[in-house]
Amino acid sequence: MSYPLSNRIKNMPVSQTLAMAAKARELKEAGKDIISLSLGEPDFHVPDFVKKAAIQAIEDNYNSYSPINGYLDLRQAICKKFKRDNGLIYKPEQIVVSTGAKQALANAVLILLNPGDEVLLPAPYWVSYSAIVTLAEAKCIEIPTTVETDFKITPEQLEAAITPKTKLIFFNSPNNPSGMVYSEEEFKALAKVLEKYPDIFIISDEIYEHLNFDTRSFSFAAIESMYNRTITINGVSKAFAMTGWRMGYMGAPEWIAKACAKIQGQITSGANCISQRATIAALEAPVSSIQYMIDEFKERRTLILDLLGKIKGFKTTKPQGAFYVLPNISYYFGKTIKGQKINNAYDFSLLLLEKANVATVTGVAFGAPNCIRISYSASQDNIREAMRRISELLNS
Repeated sequence: MSYPLSNRIKNMPVSQTLAMAAKARELKEAGKDIISLSLGEPDFHVPDFVKKAAIQAIEDNYNSYSPINGYLDLRQAICKKFKRDNGLIYKPEQIVVSTGAKQALANAVLILLNPGDEVLLPAPYWVSYSAIVTLAEAKCIEIPTTVETDFKITPEQLEAAITPKTKLIFFNSPNNPSGMVYSEEEFKALAKVLEKYPDIFIISDEIYEHLNFDTRSFSFAAIESMYNRTITINGVSKAFAMTGWRMGYMGAPEWIAKACAKIQGQITSGANCISQRATIAALEAPVSSIQYMIDEFKERRTLILDLLGKIKGFKTTKPQGAFYVLPNISYYFGKTIKGQKINNAYDFSLLLLEKANVATVTGVAFGAPNCIRISYSASQDNIREAMRRISELLNS
């Protein structure tokens, strides 16, 4: 039966990360022993001091609608965090608190883009970037990279991709799905190109900034010539294991912040009041309060790279941040394993799920068609067992 759905929703792809997670859950409910390495969700508990702040907010009767752009004292805390961690100076009027970083991204895209505008997506990129751009009726232009180039674009690639229709570019460092991190020098080289095109805006998604193992994250807006054109997106989902609390925020030029608050006011209004109070505690705490998580993820990175290095056909680069590895598995394309022909990364990811009971995500969804994304936000025991199963399957 055909339903009268809008072209808008028909053109929007389903999130492959959520689709694979749903398939894994179905198999688990059917009695399969599934190890999920598909979702980007820390397996830690929320820090106790954050929980206590939420409980206190309930006791203090924070029940009413919150301001559309967030409580003033939370926006002030965000300003202090930006100055402390990123060297960015924002006023509370430049901050908008949203229901997760995903809403902050969507707000920015929807207030800037018109139908037909072009958006540059350095690939690989997070799956929702392209979907949100499609919702805005704009066009995605991918800038491809490979495992050999450490999944980073060059200034020459950026220059070649720009057209008179280019309105926006996404940067995501540390990156989902590759874990790569742009250095200050690399970002400044890209900014030199963008300085020639003053009508192009930048969304800098920094949600993984604290999950950085080898260097310090650098904010694109810290480049003086880029400050007034950059929307900096962040949140507490990853670093504080607060995924379900749905708390994100942006720092941006005031006119952009006002426009984002306007659109948010017609869609969701202010974000969850209890989560906002808890987020103040999270952001005011020193980064050292979550160092135990960072250290554990670094250990898991070492473990999974060591184990992947022993599996034939997996070509990897060393991720510097986040909790993902993006191996190139094109070696298996055209091969038949356990009766299943592997034509592409989706087939390979499905093979791992159905034959090894390990959930991963096809790289196609991220603009990396020769790769699969593996999340090491699972325990070390689960990582070891998952890699054992994969190795056993492929060696057979």
